[in-house]
Amino acid sequence: MTLHILKPKEKKQIERQLNEQFGIKKVPGIIIKTGTERLFLFQGNLDKKEILDLEKTIPIERIGVYFAKFQANKIRLSIEGVHILKDQITKNIFELDEKQTQQWMSGNELNIKIGGKDFLVMKYKNNFLGTGKASENKITNFIPKSRRLKNKN
Repeated sequence: MTLHILKPKEKKQIERQLNEQFGIKKVPGIIIKTGTERLFLFQGNLDKKEILDLEKTIPIERIGVYFAKFQANKIRLSIEGVHILKDQITKNIFELDEKQTQQWMSGNELNIKIGGKDFLVMKYKNNFLGTGKASENKITNFIPKSRRLKNKN
């Protein structure tokens, strides 16, 4: 799988979409696409040419932090993406209460009637917890099993 370093025009398009969805105006760093949907953010000391030169020498599967994914013509932020960009997020924030936070962090869907069908950034107090997908009667959870709270019973 080859890396595709986004050109400035492609990066602007992603920033426009992130602005529309979440109020995010600027993504700091180089955006790299792998496959058709996964986006990585690189903020290291290598420039685009150095990354491509390195890829010619050794196979690179990924570089940077997985921060987003194209899904259903929208962008879904990863947990890391939410944390990297949290200071810019102003739209589609869903505030959880304590009970909902426990459910969410355990990997459960939230049976809440939202009405919209957008990706939502889940937040409890000052803590950003990742992204969910609202549908008619629930918010779908994307927390990987390895990162969920474990039941202590």
